[in-house]
Amino acid sequence: MIKDMIHKGRVSVNGMICRDPGMHVKDSDSVAVDGAQTEGKRYLYYIFDKPDGVLTAMEDKRLPTVADYIPQELKGLKLSPVGRLDYHTTGLLLITNDGEMSHRLTSPKYAIPKTYLIEYEGKGQLGPAEAEELSKGLTLTDKEEETKLRPAILNNISENVCTITLTEGKTHEIRRIISHFGLQVKKLRRISLGPITLDDGKSGRLMELDKDQIAALRRATGLV
Repeated sequence: MIKDMIHKGRVSVNGMICRDPGMHVKDSDSVAVDGAQTEGKRYLYYIFDKPDGVLTAMEDKRLPTVADYIPQELKGLKLSPVGRLDYHTTGLLLITNDGEMSHRLTSPKYAIPKTYLIEYEGKGQLGPAEAEELSKGLTLTDKEEETKLRPAILNNISENVCTITLTEGKTHEIRRIISHFGLQVKKLRRISLGPITLDDGKSGRLMELDKDQIAALRRATGLV
């Protein structure tokens, strides 16, 4: 970790050893690790595997937030989550300071697919009829005004477990879809966002994207 390297005196800024992990570094500053010059990164991209009971927010006086999982040395770099996951929804959040990337990933205009793993309960199961209905675009009637959804893809995994892939992000969309079919969501987890897929078993971890993942995101959002 960067913090450990700083504490060991391995990092220098403009020729001076850096001892403060919270030090603000400008684009014009010269940064070296073990004497070797580093290339500064204008934008940072991380995957966060959001646990249950965490707010998709950077600040809250009462409840744990995504910001609680960001190391101190990264705070102050204008990182924020892309889009939202409900308080009890777990899984993939992209955290970045790239505003244009964030906009394109959340804008319906770019139709970036988002896949959710759903465990549901109730009388009955989702099957081919429900999948066909979803593929044509549901009209939800659970509120005063009807809500027309874009076509979505339903895949059954096992009994009472499925995935749904959306290209938009209306409020509580997955839960409302499941409710439309007379069922209730028991567990909900986002497992992919565009070309980025979340590995299992890493709840609460913040992981930096590699160059290939960043390039794939840029292609998916038309930033290349």
